[in-house]
Amino acid sequence: MDKIKTSDYRVDNTIHLKDLPTLNMLNTTEKKLKKRLRDTRDKLSKLQDVFYAHNKYSVLVCFQGMDTAGKDSLIREVFQDFNSRGVVVHSFKTPTFKEKQHDYLWRHYRALPDRGKFGVFNRTHYENVLVTRVHPEYILGENIPGINSVDDIDENFWEARFEQINNFEKHLVANGTIIFKFFLHISKEEQKNRLLRRLIRVDKNWKFSPGDLEERELWDQYQDCYEKAINNTSTKVAPWYIIPSDNKKAARTIVADILYDELKVIEEVRYPTLDPNIKSQIEHYKQLLNES
Repeated sequence: MDKIKTSDYRVDNTIHLKDLPTLNMLNTTEKKLKKRLRDTRDKLSKLQDVFYAHNKYSVLVCFQGMDTAGKDSLIREVFQDFNSRGVVVHSFKTPTFKEKQHDYLWRHYRALPDRGKFGVFNRTHYENVLVTRVHPEYILGENIPGINSVDDIDENFWEARFEQINNFEKHLVANGTIIFKFFLHISKEEQKNRLLRRLIRVDKNWKFSPGDLEERELWDQYQDCYEKAINNTSTKVAPWYIIPSDNKKAARTIVADILYDELKVIEEVRYPTLDPNIKSQIEHYKQLLNES
């Protein structure tokens, strides 16, 4: 199996999605990928326990991708060995009436993980420069001063949002949040196959909506918006990682390895040391318990 190098997937320079692969099997079989994921998942769960005990850093893992990119199943498979007390998954849908009474980042800020915990965003604050850019009429529902029609939403508006998002993430990192942003990159052909599967398999029918086909017609627009968002917001403190996702098992393995490789090197994160006074009395406490 090919070695998974974080730098191969991290966005450090301007990218063009059409030039990037949507499939990478790592020169191995699906069986071996499954075993690799199982091994890395186990190491991640042990690392999670250390982060929880250390209680200084939080970890925010963000997933974006076109419909059918595999976000739900990836989250389930990568994080299934985590202790439930230390990880919270948020799936962001259409903003509610209450959420629209605040700025667009408000609902995301409220969902951030506590210190020591992992937060997973299934769709993220980037929806506010993706789906809203494809459908700018949605912005009007935010009731923003100075935005009275779609004509008021120009390039300066989107550049300002990119800057706001970068500042938001910079603030989080400065206060102890480690951010991972993954774009699950699939081909249009693979999306078609996955949508067909939803129609063919009765147990998958519930996932299908006619709206999926309407959004698929806007594929090129979405790709353009993703490209602009990634190029404007992949920063040193919060980089994007583009994951080839036509094969789900390979995508899960790559994401898990990146998470583990990047987190394991934070030397500061370790189990707290026991208070010297308590440590010196351990044998005494054992004796008391044995006598109780």
